[in-house]
Amino acid sequence: MRKIRIIPRLDIKGKNLIKGVQLEGLRVIGDPNTYARKYYKEGADELIYMDTVASLYGRNNLKDLITKAVKDVFIPITVGGGIRSVEDAFEIFRAGADKVAINTAAVKNPMLLKDLSEEFGSQSIVLSVEAKKNSEENWEVFVENGRERTGIFVLDWISTCVKLGIGEILLTSVDNEGTKKGFDIDLLNKVTKITKIPIIISGGMGNLNHFLDVVKKSEVDAVAMASVLHYDLIDLKEIRNYGLSNYLNLREFSE
Repeated sequence: MRKIRIIPRLDIKGKNLIKGVQLEGLRVIGDPNTYARKYYKEGADELIYMDTVASLYGRNNLKDLITKAVKDVFIPITVGGGIRSVEDAFEIFRAGADKVAINTAAVKNPMLLKDLSEEFGSQSIVLSVEAKKNSEENWEVFVENGRERTGIFVLDWISTCVKLGIGEILLTSVDNEGTKKGFDIDLLNKVTKITKIPIIISGGMGNLNHFLDVVKKSEVDAVAMASVLHYDLIDLKEIRNYGLSNYLNLREFSE
């Protein structure tokens, strides 16, 4: 039985941790590394840092932030946003990241995924997919932190990228992100039918039952969450204890 990972997601703009709804209306929360240390101490399995404006401005702003974070945080860190080349990825890995997440740059140049997986190993390359439903049965890939549509169907895109050597998928529902109304389990189940690559679902966590539902009703490998943690609606200990009490396969954690 797969062991489910619980992953706080830190969306970054400039030097600030931010949060929005459906990737819009971004609100400043605070210092991202303060929250990273808090989540590490509370038992997070991994962390995700996403630079929300890196692709828009053609930069990656997280190297210094990650260099500081890894001095106090000793769990795997995934970094996404503005990684456009092997050299960009190398800088992020050198700063201390364990994995890089690629979205916009991969849509512009899919072979970048192949280059990255060959250089660093597929286990460290995450395909970040921002999915928005555009019909009863189809979801479209969005880029630029959910700002731009691509005309590419999510299932077609994932099938293509799997062949290029990715090792994991961060699947974000733009429709559900920040709404606290639950995860898009329908989308998730369609993706898990076409690939056995580990999948992190993101977008929609609002209560403990949402966490239980997505694990029980899908083959997801990890659950990413932001608002419920940043706003202290639920803490990681509550989530883990609730999952364990419902017989989910989670890592045991003692403070």
